[in-house]
Amino acid sequence: MKTYKRFILTIVLTVLFTAVLSAQNPIIRDQFTADPTARVFNGKVYLFPSHDIKAPEEFKRKDWFCMEDYHVFSSSDLTDWTDHGVIVTQKNVNWVDPATFSMWAPDCIERNGKYYFYFPANVKTGHGRGFGIGVAVADKPEGPYTPEPEPIKGITGIDPVVFIDKDGQAYIYYSMNRLFGAKLKENMLELDSEVKVLGDFPTKGLVEGPFFFERNGIYYMTYPHVEKNTERLEYAISDNPLGPFKVTGVIMDESESGCWTNHHSLIEFKNQWYLFYHDKDLSPNFDKNRSARIDSLFFNPDGTIQKVKPTLRGVGLTNASKKIEIDRYSKKGDAGVSVAFLDTTNTFKGWKTIFDKQNSWIQYNSVDFGKKKAKSVSAMVSARDGGVIQIRLNNNQGPVISEMKIPAGSGWNTVNAKVSKSKKGVQNLVVTSMSNNPVEIDWISFK
Repeated sequence: MKTYKRFILTIVLTVLFTAVLSAQNPIIRDQFTADPTARVFNGKVYLFPSHDIKAPEEFKRKDWFCMEDYHVFSSSDLTDWTDHGVIVTQKNVNWVDPATFSMWAPDCIERNGKYYFYFPANVKTGHGRGFGIGVAVADKPEGPYTPEPEPIKGITGIDPVVFIDKDGQAYIYYSMNRLFGAKLKENMLELDSEVKVLGDFPTKGLVEGPFFFERNGIYYMTYPHVEKNTERLEYAISDNPLGPFKVTGVIMDESESGCWTNHHSLIEFKNQWYLFYHDKDLSPNFDKNRSARIDSLFFNPDGTIQKVKPTLRGVGLTNASKKIEIDRYSKKGDAGVSVAFLDTTNTFKGWKTIFDKQNSWIQYNSVDFGKKKAKSVSAMVSARDGGVIQIRLNNNQGPVISEMKIPAGSGWNTVNAKVSKSKKGVQNLVVTSMSNNPVEIDWISFK
C-alpha cells in the first residue's frame, strides 16, 4: 500500500509540474521525443510520444533504443507546447521488465469520459513472453494515469494504435514485423475478436508502427516501411476497418538525414490536417535519440494523400515579440549562409544562423505582428569583426524595415535597432548580411 501511495504521489507531482516549450521543428527541445502520436481532445492537441534517453549503466546495448517512460504534451496552437510530465514509467508497471527499457510507440484514445493510454514493453517472467501491450486509464488526457495490472491478453507486439468507428466498435492495431488488427470490447481493455493478420502489405523490408484513421468513408492504414535503406511513410486504403487494404502511396520519403526510423500520426485540427513524425535533429550522430516534428498534410479530391516534404519551419504562427529562431528557416540563399548548433556538447540549446558572405540571406515565414506595427527590433548576435544585417519583408528583394549594425567583439551580445515601414498582421521575414565578415545570429525579436 505504501508503494502504491508513493507511486500516485509521484505521478500527481509530476503532472502538476508543467513547462512551456516554444516550437518550430523539432517541436520539443528539452528532451528527445520519438514516435509522436497526436490526438485532439477538448479542442486541444495532445502529444503522446515515446521518450528516448541516454542509456544508463545497467542497459548494456548502448547502440540501441532506450526508453523508460512517457510524457504527455499539449498545445492549443501547435506552436507553444506544455509538458505535463511523466504519465507512465516502467518502474511502476508490474508486468514490465524494467531491465529492457523498451517502452516504445504509444497511443491514447477517449471513450465515455475516460482516457485510455496504450503502450508496448517487454514482459517480465511470469506475465507472458516477448512484447505485451498495456493500458493505463485516466480521467483527463494529461493524467494521472493508472496502469492495468496485466497487458492485454492475446496480443504480442509493439506500436499499438486504437480506432473507434462511427458505429461505436473499437479496434486495436499493432505490429511485429507484420501488421495485425482485432476488435476491442467496449471496456477498451480486452479483445472482442480473434487477432487478424493484415496480409495486404509489403513483405520485403520491415513494416511496423501503424497509425489508423477514417476520412470521408475511407479507412487509412499508414505505416513506416523500409523499401530501400531507411523507413519511409506509406499508406493503404480500405472500405473496412480490418481490410482488405490496397497499398496506395507514400506519405513521406526516406529522411535526408539518414535517420533509420520514422514513426508518425495524422490529425485534423481547426480544419487543417497535419503529419506528426520524427527525425534526428538534436542527435545527428545517433539516430536512436529522435525528435518530434510537424508539417501540414493535404488530400487530393479522390482521397489520396499528397506527399509531405519535411521542413525546419514546421507549422503555426510565431509571435513577433517572441524570440524568432531564424535557423528554423523557410528558405535560404544558395551560398554564404548555414546553420550550426550553439553548443555541440548540449544540443538542447538549439541552433544559430551563420552568415559569411555579402548578400547571403535566410527567410522565416509566418511571423505575427498583430494589430500594431513594430517600432524596434533586437537580435542576439556575435561578430568578431563586426557587420551589418538588413531585415526585409516578404522576400529577399522586399522592403527593408531595419538595418542593424553589429559591433566587433567576441561572445554574444544583444543589438537593438529602429524599425520603419513595418506592417501589421502576418508577415514573412528575410535577414540579409550586407558584409563579408562572418556574423552569427541566435534570435531576433520585435517590439
